[in-house]
Amino acid sequence: MIPYTRTPNSFITVDGTEIASFVSASDGNMDADTVQSFGDEWNTFSSFTGEDIQKAGEQYFDIVTGDMLGPQSKVLDIGCGTGRWSKFLSAKVGFIEAIDPSSAVIPAARLVSGNPGIRITQCGVGNIPFPDASFDFVFSLGVMHHLPDTQDAISKAVEKLKPGGHFLIYLYYSLDNRSVFFKMLFFPVHILRMIIHPLPHSVKKIVCDLLAVFLYLPMISLARAIHFLFPRKSWYKKIPLSYYWDKNFKIIRNDALDRLGTPLEKRFSRKLIEIMLTNAGLTEIVFSENEPFWHAVGKKKFKLPTS
Repeated sequence: MIPYTRTPNSFITVDGTEIASFVSASDGNMDADTVQSFGDEWNTFSSFTGEDIQKAGEQYFDIVTGDMLGPQSKVLDIGCGTGRWSKFLSAKVGFIEAIDPSSAVIPAARLVSGNPGIRITQCGVGNIPFPDASFDFVFSLGVMHHLPDTQDAISKAVEKLKPGGHFLIYLYYSLDNRSVFFKMLFFPVHILRMIIHPLPHSVKKIVCDLLAVFLYLPMISLARAIHFLFPRKSWYKKIPLSYYWDKNFKIIRNDALDRLGTPLEKRFSRKLIEIMLTNAGLTEIVFSENEPFWHAVGKKKFKLPTS
């Protein structure tokens, strides 16, 4: 466990466990409406089965090799949400510090309860209360495309990484590897999001549940049918939302709310992500060729000695 560099502003007590909070009104690089939205979302979808966590974890960490993580590794999970990725990794590493600026830290604390290898802390990426070069591995999955300045967030994350350590990130892709038809479908979805995200959470949840049934499920069912009929082919992947062909309905509902109910969302091409990671001081950058797009891992450069 790495000591904090400053005194917490307050504490949140969850089932007898105290969570240190460093969130303040002066925190930069944070959209307050988006933080509130995710707090509401993760308190609504706060539980996942072990199978759900394992299946999703294997997809996101498919490019993380044994030499990047080990039993002694100290890990930083930025934007931990419900803490499911920390729970997935906990048996493979020494210690995980899981941070999030929203009220999601409450369900996260409950999900990882009883695991001494994980500590939950409430803070944002611009206000991380640990010394630079403290962690062997840092990751942020599905978070930094919801921040005003994604490049700055990546740079701040890499600062906490030891030289030679690795950083794993997942950012929404700009459909840069998709067909023109696929890209055309994105525009009406974007309009839907602009209409839905300002709604009160209770209303937004109902609307997104309906869209999960009448928008998501027809596409997913088609992908499932094609996969069943032609199991040796990858034709089903051409269908929008085919990523969810093997996901349960709760995951589909959760992701519909995530994608359509979030106030701030940005998308990035593979090339731009590579540029941002390079600008942050990473090298040996590897992208996964599997969904979700894009997730990538890079190694922090060692500083050259000054003469």
